Amino acid sequence: MSRLLRKLTHRQLAEQEKRHLTKEDMHNVVIEGALLRLRPIMMTVFAIIGGLLPIMLLGGTGSEVMRRIAAPMIGGVVSVTLLSLVVIPAVYLLWKQWNIHNLEKDGKSINNPTGTKSVVI
Repeated sequence: MSRLLRKLTHRQLAEQEKRHLTKEDMHNVVIEGALLRLRPIMMTVFAIIGGLLPIMLLGGTGSEVMRRIAAPMIGGVVSVTLLSLVVIPAVYLLWKQWNIHNLEKDGKSINNPTGTKSVVI
């Protein structure tokens, strides 16, 4: 949600300045959105891992079963964190920059991909 708001803000600024949305604008949007989400995501990840580590490391009755549950959960949390903070923003940025490049090549703008005069409400 925050990335979408930042993208819309950059688009509005570009329209006010009478210029096209550039690759640098999209890069700034992705970086700002990822940095904005870094702290809440990391707090959640550390809380989950902090709760699962004692289950995985301590022994006791039923610990064999609980270890088999905790280990994949920790791996899943770490992999989803890397995906959401690194891979997905990078893929999104490459995709949007490719779109901007193709629209610039065709003489259109990302703000108005049809090339016609339109009013956004």
